[in-house]
Amino acid sequence: MTYPHERLSANPHDRTALHRGDDEWLEQRWADLRSRVLVVSGTRVRPRDGRIEWVSPADAPDGLRVLLGEHDGRAWFAVVTDATLSRAGDPAEWTSLRGLLPYLAGSGAETDAVTGAPLVLHALGLAEWLFVNRFCPRCGEPLRPRSSGHELACDNGHTQFPRTDPAVIMVVTSGEPGAEDERCLLGRQAAWPQGRYSTLAGFCEPGETLEDAVRREVLEEVGVRVGPVEYFGNQPWPLPASLMLGFVGRALTTEVRVDEHEIEDARWFTRAEMKALAEAGTLVLPGGVSISRSLVEHWYGGPLPGHW
Repeated sequence: MTYPHERLSANPHDRTALHRGDDEWLEQRWADLRSRVLVVSGTRVRPRDGRIEWVSPADAPDGLRVLLGEHDGRAWFAVVTDATLSRAGDPAEWTSLRGLLPYLAGSGAETDAVTGAPLVLHALGLAEWLFVNRFCPRCGEPLRPRSSGHELACDNGHTQFPRTDPAVIMVVTSGEPGAEDERCLLGRQAAWPQGRYSTLAGFCEPGETLEDAVRREVLEEVGVRVGPVEYFGNQPWPLPASLMLGFVGRALTTEVRVDEHEIEDARWFTRAEMKALAEAGTLVLPGGVSISRSLVEHWYGGPLPGHW
């Protein structure tokens, strides 16, 4: 079974990291008419005609050139400018990564080659990192990009690299696996629209294994103790800088006590209940390209109607 979240990592590019500091190679690829560039204003891009627009280097504005890599026989870049472009004209035309997810969720060779979800995630993940890291955290001196935007360094020689924060996301189950009365646990935040439920999630803390992070987060948020934890898969989620690591956890207890801080409500659902409520529209499940959706459908055993 192919899961929805796999669309965002399908058909990845060669990141060609060894060429990031090769000025001659970079200039040759920049001069190549086949090369393509994603224009990023601050941390936003502007879709055109229902798709993400890649331009030729000749049509790209001035800015920091970021080498993304090679794919489909050509080089792919991003040009990261300040936010001036997205503030000029109609700012509504420019959108953040979250707003671009519908453009990245398509399938087919043309979509993969032209919009390139891994390329867009790479570009905007770096743009976000560059946007929030202006000064050296060790000495306070200004940071300057090098290595085609993949490193930042200050005049004192301190080097910073892009960081990714590991976050666990889990479907918790109770009962005999596959049995009619097996249940899974979903929660909701108070700010969400009525009926919206999702898998639980949280960040891994220093010195903590991923499995223990699953157990801690579930216990903290809904008061359920988790025993065995099995790895499911992962998804890059640079919103702004996360890697979502999916797990299936088996509950040792079933009494729900929500923390009323992060989680407003949490419920156990059988497969029959989940299907009936989703079809009725009273249960709204996570979006189609999120690993949360994949975890739910993995437990359920197939596609489900409705999504955010």
